[in-house]
Amino acid sequence: MKELTKAEDQIMQILWDLEKGFVNDIIEKMEEPKPAYNTVSTIVRILVKKEFVGFKAYGKSHQYFPIIDKDTYRNYFMKNFMGSYFNGSLKKMVSFFAKENNIDIKELDQLLQEVKSDIDDESKEGNK
Repeated sequence: MKELTKAEDQIMQILWDLEKGFVNDIIEKMEEPKPAYNTVSTIVRILVKKEFVGFKAYGKSHQYFPIIDKDTYRNYFMKNFMGSYFNGSLKKMVSFFAKENNIDIKELDQLLQEVKSDIDDESKEGNK
């Protein structure tokens, strides 16, 4: 899997939300100033080549849909990001963001409790 460019990521975010759509559907969801149809169409075709997006042809029109789901890409991206910038250390990454965002001890404790609760919830669901 390859990392997405900023433009590719923007289109994938829209396709993940839409689940499927034509180029005009994608453009409709984009912020102003909206890019040209040909620009979006080119990026979508690149995403098809990268095997992030599939399509169904309706004559000359194509309806596009994600092949790679958002969670799969997020996991890939975060592992690469953590590896590239924090030597693969979750501790270093969390520490960096805590310092950069001036998170105090109380906020860190609250965050830890939320993470623990999420893990406990996932564990309970897995045991069903």
